[in-house]
Order: sequence, then C-alpha cells, then structure tokens
Amino acid sequence: MRQDAAAQAGIPAQRQRPDLFGLACLATIGIVMLAWIAGLVWGAMAFFNWLVA
Repeated sequence: MRQDAAAQAGIPAQRQRPDLFGLACLATIGIVMLAWIAGLVWGAMAFFNWLVA
C-alpha cells in the first residue's frame, strides 16, 4: 500500500545495498579455487619433471 502511494507521489523507491558479506564469500571461494588449481598445475609439472629426469 505504501509503495503504491510512493509510486504515485513520484518518490523514488529505496535501492537495495549490495550484499558485502556475499561478495566477500564469493571472492574467498574464487581465491581458494585459484590457489587449488595452481597447486594442481604445480604438482603435475613437478611430477612430470621428476618422471622425465
């Protein structure tokens, strides 16, 4: 009811703020995944280097 009255009065609706906690969680997950993949690549390179040597 209030939103309808505010819309009719021309008052802009309140914007939602970005979820900083969710953004921090996504950034942490991304960093951990990047470190995990880098570790796997480093391990594979070390293994094949040992295998060839």
